[in-house]
Amino acid sequence: MKPVESEFVFALTNPGSEKALKLEVETMKLGWRPGYQRRGFVTFKADKPFSFDSLDVEIATARRLCLSLGKATTREAGVALLGETRIIHHARFADRKMQGVCDGKTSGKPQLGEVVGTVVELGDSEFWAGLHRHAPFLSPDPAGDAGILMPAESPSRAWLKLEEAARFFDLEFTRKDIVVELGCAPGGVVLALINRGVPVIGVDPAKMAEVVLASAIAERQDVLTDSSWFFQCRKPAALTSKRDLGLGVTWFMSDMNQSPEVVLKECARFCKMAPSIRGVLITLKLTDLLQVADKSQWFASLAEMGFKTIRLQQLSVHHKEFALLALR
Repeated sequence: MKPVESEFVFALTNPGSEKALKLEVETMKLGWRPGYQRRGFVTFKADKPFSFDSLDVEIATARRLCLSLGKATTREAGVALLGETRIIHHARFADRKMQGVCDGKTSGKPQLGEVVGTVVELGDSEFWAGLHRHAPFLSPDPAGDAGILMPAESPSRAWLKLEEAARFFDLEFTRKDIVVELGCAPGGVVLALINRGVPVIGVDPAKMAEVVLASAIAERQDVLTDSSWFFQCRKPAALTSKRDLGLGVTWFMSDMNQSPEVVLKECARFCKMAPSIRGVLITLKLTDLLQVADKSQWFASLAEMGFKTIRLQQLSVHHKEFALLALR
């Protein structure tokens, strides 16, 4: 595809996050100036035209970032602006949410480097068309919305958070992994991991759901098995020791209702106790969305722990929660 430039980019975000999005862009010193805005939709302009390379920035409050090709009065006219783009995503603001639209017209999962078109419906006669280039750690779904539905047996919405983050970041877990999760009760994340065949050590003195206890074992296992298992360390995170973790822990996860600073402090302690940890996936619960401006401090803390690849992404299932990923 020949080079594309545009005067504007547009970002899709969770409705109500527009102010935080603009603050995050300002804090990153990109030189982008906010322009037109609707619920879940913000445009930006800069001193020189935007290209696909301009989109290679990590804006946590943006579920999708596109070169803007302009506005149309119908969806068909918006699609026409995209030319011969193979994969075209549709999105719309409806039910107070910026939603991806799965209407059977999307042509499969994009390949890395492939250009994807997006048509965003903001009203009966307002359709915006844009392009982005698919990249690692970027959602393959329209508007960054996987449309995942929580199963009836899940004991908490933490199941949704794990599944959304895994899909957004394209994460894979296997039976060779052992995950330690802080604040595991009642067991939403544990259930998602058990269903994937992944052994889990849950750290929480609170009671677990029966659906999770069906996979529970009485003693921590140090050998790989053909089936997943769940071991509960019935202690607060601060009292958990190296002996409780055992050998072979590869992932640290947390859905604790604590500040980012507290969770990252515990993460650092657990990484020292289990140096085999190669990945971190944390749900950060912000009391104010404007706290996203502090993300450089969170990234610095993880870098000090030895993590090289760090990403932060706002979740669609909860507007004030972000998935923080770190890989060695």
